[in-house]
Parts: sequence; structure tokens; C-alpha cells
Amino acid sequence: MLDPLFWLGLSLLLVAVSLTAVLIAALPAFREIARAARSAEKLFDTLRREFPPTLDAIRLTGLEISELTDDINEGVNSATGVVKQVDESLSSVRQQAQKVGVGTKSAIAGVQAAWKTLNRSHERVPSDRLLPSPKPALESSDLQQERQQVANSRPHAVENDEG
Repeated sequence: MLDPLFWLGLSLLLVAVSLTAVLIAALPAFREIARAARSAEKLFDTLRREFPPTLDAIRLTGLEISELTDDINEGVNSATGVVKQVDESLSSVRQQAQKVGVGTKSAIAGVQAAWKTLNRSHERVPSDRLLPSPKPALESSDLQQERQQVANSRPHAVENDEG
């Protein structure tokens, strides 16, 4: 019986030596785990203090970005309105300029016609010196040319055969 007891004692001794060796080898690892746990605790503590203000700052930044986006959209809409108003004003100015051009051309044509008519009436002989004739007198070729020029210079004028 000695023999099995010896082997039992020897195996217990070897198990104890093995456990001691494992514990000795594990001590530095346990120290590192404890150090990591303290670092993690400090990190979590810092996060607990810093995270809510950071989230608030991020939320406020998002709100400010939204407000700025709204302001930019309003500015773009305002600029679009101004551009439309300028475009409408330019169209109105163009139309008025065309009307002024037509009016000026009409006025110039009228003044030219009046001038030619005035000059023509000065060239005529007074009516008391004219002798009555049975047939109307033929117009001179110069007078016909003047009438044609007047008719051509006035696009809306109607030709008129009165002398």
C-alpha cells in the first residue's frame, strides 16, 4: 500500500508545483489586467464626464447648420426674386425703348413730311394769280418725285392726290 500512497503523494506534489508555476507565471498578467482595468475605469469616468457635453455640442452644431441652411435658402430665394425683377425691368425697358424708337421714327417722318409740304406750298403760285382752266394741270415730274419720296418715308401714310 505504500506504493499507491507514494504515487498519490507524488501526483499531489506535482499538481501543487504546477499550480504554483502557473500562478507565478500569471502574476505579471494579473498585474497588467489590473492596470488595464484602472485605465478603463479612468476612460469610462472621462467619457461619463465629457460625452454628454460633446453630444450637446454636436446637437447644437447640427441645429446651427440647419439654421444656416435655411438662411442660405432664403438668400437664394431672395436673389432669385431680385434676378426676376431685374429681368422683368430689362424686358420693360426694352419694350419702352422699342416704343420710343417707333415714336421717334414716326415723329421724324412727320416732321419731314411737314417740311416738304411747307416747302412745296411756298413754291406754289398764289391762287388769285391762277387762271381757271377747263382741265386740271398735269403735275410736274419734280412734284411727283417729291410725293413718292414722302410716301416712301412714311410707312403708315396714305397716298393722297390733292395738290
